[in-house]
Amino acid sequence: MARVVLALTCALRTAAGDVAAPTDGFVDIHAHAAGIGAGDSGVFIGRAMRDSFRFPIYLRAFGVTREALERDGDGLVIDRIAAHVAASERVSRAVVLALDGVVDDDGDIDWNATQVYVPNGFVARETARHPPLCFGASVNPHRRDALERLARVHEDGAVLLKWIPNIMGIDPADEAIRPFYRRLVELGLPLLTHAGQERSFASAVDAYGDPLRLELPLSMGVTVIAAHIATTGENAGEDNFERILPLFEAYPNLYADISSLTQINKLGYLTRALRVPGLPERLVYGTDWPLQFFPLVSPYYHLNHIGFAEARSAAALDNPWDRDIALKEALHVPWHVFARGAELLPMERCL
Repeated sequence: MARVVLALTCALRTAAGDVAAPTDGFVDIHAHAAGIGAGDSGVFIGRAMRDSFRFPIYLRAFGVTREALERDGDGLVIDRIAAHVAASERVSRAVVLALDGVVDDDGDIDWNATQVYVPNGFVARETARHPPLCFGASVNPHRRDALERLARVHEDGAVLLKWIPNIMGIDPADEAIRPFYRRLVELGLPLLTHAGQERSFASAVDAYGDPLRLELPLSMGVTVIAAHIATTGENAGEDNFERILPLFEAYPNLYADISSLTQINKLGYLTRALRVPGLPERLVYGTDWPLQFFPLVSPYYHLNHIGFAEARSAAALDNPWDRDIALKEALHVPWHVFARGAELLPMERCL
């Protein structure tokens, strides 16, 4: 019954005009950046991640090499993102995400525990050079100066705040970070936070990805965007995707992005989510760039849901964002999901 109520409520909001028709391309709210620390970027890759089989694969997915980064600096990664977005016929903006590190008991970064650190200053500076890109900030709330850092990224034009609690050592349910949540509400910054299991890094604490831990910020009025709709893993013996669904019914400020849901390890989750009454009205478009490459993603993996002609048409597109949009449209993602990012985020801050 609650899902039916959610569906009716969302339908009324849409009819009332809460989500406008797209006019100037879509916004990808979930694009990552990385590097090797070249060009004074301040990017840090921990030994466990640097030695992982994943790291060279990620560099290739970004379209760069270690040698090119050493020569031109880590800004080359963001140059590549900007070029793809500028060439896209369907996506006009992408939010490029910083990523803060693990913080020790003194409120400082614990470099031994941090796997990836992408500084706010680097992302803010580089995205400012490219009109198609927006700044997505990241601040660990356990930093000793977390509130000051939050104010600074807001001043620098951040359109959202990004966490991956599983690798950042953040328990979203920690009562100690209430002041941080209050400040997010005051600044009007949505929190895009990973939910569910995390397997893109060398190690993770998946209990922090339990979607029920998001009830604290939701109860305080934070606009929360649960990345990937918590579509992997389980907590307390319950599938994380099933675990998050009641929260949509309880909290109108909860959204989720559809990034990574076409990957081979998440086949079927997107179509499953689209069948949940009312849920599409809370979904937001994202890619989880750069994780849109073969063999991780292919339209041909989805032939049980789309026709061969649609798969071939999507696969033939050169631009990765256009290819991603085409595949998700073939899977019947409605236009308002693609359009919602421009409505949900304070895009006037992305100049």
